[in-house]
Amino acid sequence: MTTTLDHLSIGTPGLADGWQLFGGILGGTWYEGENSPGFWWGQLKFAAGPKIELMTPTGGPDAAFLERFLAARGAAPHHFNFLVTDIADTLVRIRAFGIEPVGVNLADPAWKEAFLHPRDAHGIVIQVAQQDSPVVSEPPRELPEPGPAARFDLIEHHVGDLDGAVRLFSEVLDGQVDKPGTETAELTWPGGKRLRLVREEGLPLGGALHHIRFSRAAGPFSAADRERTAELANRLGVTVELAG
Repeated sequence: MTTTLDHLSIGTPGLADGWQLFGGILGGTWYEGENSPGFWWGQLKFAAGPKIELMTPTGGPDAAFLERFLAARGAAPHHFNFLVTDIADTLVRIRAFGIEPVGVNLADPAWKEAFLHPRDAHGIVIQVAQQDSPVVSEPPRELPEPGPAARFDLIEHHVGDLDGAVRLFSEVLDGQVDKPGTETAELTWPGGKRLRLVREEGLPLGGALHHIRFSRAAGPFSAADRERTAELANRLGVTVELAG
C-alpha cells in the first residue's frame, strides 16, 4: 500500500481570489474538478509539490458542512488530502493507531473516503481517499492564464504534540521523516511534497496551519507579485511565503 500527500483544500465563498493567486500568480494549471452534492471543487497542480483545491458551497442540505465552516472561520484551509491505494488497509492502520475515522464512505468504487476529525489530527481535517481515476473535466472559464511555473515547496503546520503528529504522518500516512528534531520535524512524500511540523503550545484543537511556501525555478517573484499575493492570500485566510 502507498499513501501520498495529494492536496491542500481551501474553503472559500468565492473562487476568483483563488484562481488569481494560485493560477495567475503562482502558475497553477488545471487538474480536475466537478460539482459534488452541496459544493463545487477544483484543483490546480504545480511544477512540484501537492495540489491546491478550492471548494465553494452550492446550496442545499449537503452544503451545510462547508457553510458552517465558512460562517465560523471565513475562507480558510479546510483539509489535507492523502490518496491511498488501499483504503481498507488504511482504515485498519488508523484504528490501530487509536483513532476512529468519521464520514467513512466506501460505496462509490470511483471515490472511497474517510476523515480524521481535527481533534484527532492535530488541528486540521485529514481526508484519506482511494480514487479510481482522475475526473475528466474542462477548466473554468474564469481561470486566468497561468503565471510562470512555481513549486509548491512546503506546508508548515504547528502542533502542540509534535511527537504524536510525527507518528501519525509517518506511521499511518507514510511520510518519510527527513529532518527530525525536538521542536520541529519535516516529512516528505514523492514528488516534492513536504510537510514541516513545528511545536507550539496553546493552539485550538492542538494545531493550526501556519503558512505555505512557493518558489519559482526561473527568476524571483517581483515586488508586485509579493504585494498581490499578500492581498489575495489574506482574503483566502492563508499565509503564503514566496521564496527567493
